[in-house]
Amino acid sequence: MTNASQNRSRSGPRTSSGGFSVAKLLLEGRAFLALMVIIFVFSMLSPYYFSLGNFLTMASHVAIFGILAVGMLLVILNGGIDLSVGSTLGLSGVIAGFLMQGVQLQMLGVVLFPPVWVVVVLVCVLGALVGLVNGVLIAWLKVPAFVATLGMLYVVRGAALLMTNGLTYNDLGGKPELGNTGFDWLGFNRLFGIPIGVLVMVVIAIIGSIILNRTAFGRWLYASGGNERAAELSGVPVKKVQVSVYMLSGICASVAGLILSSELTSAGPTAGNSYELTAIAAVVIGGAALTGGRGNIRGTLVGAFVIGFLSDGLVIIGVSAYWQTVFTGAVIVLAVLLNAIQYRRRVKLPGSTGGPSTSPQQAGKARTADPAHEKIAG
Repeated sequence: MTNASQNRSRSGPRTSSGGFSVAKLLLEGRAFLALMVIIFVFSMLSPYYFSLGNFLTMASHVAIFGILAVGMLLVILNGGIDLSVGSTLGLSGVIAGFLMQGVQLQMLGVVLFPPVWVVVVLVCVLGALVGLVNGVLIAWLKVPAFVATLGMLYVVRGAALLMTNGLTYNDLGGKPELGNTGFDWLGFNRLFGIPIGVLVMVVIAIIGSIILNRTAFGRWLYASGGNERAAELSGVPVKKVQVSVYMLSGICASVAGLILSSELTSAGPTAGNSYELTAIAAVVIGGAALTGGRGNIRGTLVGAFVIGFLSDGLVIIGVSAYWQTVFTGAVIVLAVLLNAIQYRRRVKLPGSTGGPSTSPQQAGKARTADPAHEKIAG
């Protein structure tokens, strides 16, 4: 066999692996396929499921998880985890309720009722501060992300319980004579027939996509998540990126807390309990790698819709809440398994073509050198 024929024989597998493959298409589009299957199955089981009104209602429920998941994606792309987002959501709602009920200044003998936009700004600043504490603990003090955010989960939840003594702030609609009305606008109003919460989720997703795809920060994030040491040697401000993603995650949690409190017109210290797990599940179902460096906003939002539409569908057909937990957990386990298969195949791909093997160090450098490829692959 001549050298030319050897080259042609070696190029064959490469061409087939880069061409159209049904298995590859199904694997990479599994979240969207799962969403279509969920819609089809529940539409067959219930005549009330497949309707525009029901889809909009379910989308308003998904908006809470979707906003949390976008912030969680940024953290996971960096190779971290944020377990405090559910508690931050709860504390944000409590702070909003506290401010909407009026701030009493005993020394002056007056009660201040801040306008809604001031409440929104202060609550978002609170979320950023919680994220800042997480980021400093992880980036500068080298506390493992799991431990740091788990500790903040308890601290933030405890602060919410202390503020309310375990009670709930009710009737957050405000009064016209006090100038604090409009808080329920986030939860009840619609624009062009679409709930405001859904529109907020879309805006946050668009901003997140622009950050990841069109800015230097996005390239730094994928690079530091793929190989932190190589990124640092390349001049990426790794610590600043880490602190920033946790702050952004905290802000997303605060926005989700505002929307949830507005929908309920009440704020309780236990709101958002276990929501951090749902956000992580949405990111994983959307195809992101928990090891960092792989994932995108589009897949994360589809993952959030998979969880939301599945949960609401089970409620509509009257399935027990206990079985809902079982089904959701099974979906998460399956998503993690498929992620492992997908990324293991990519690691083995160079060796399967007959070319020289790649060391882990070389693979890490290659991944860092081309973050755009990882971004598309994720």
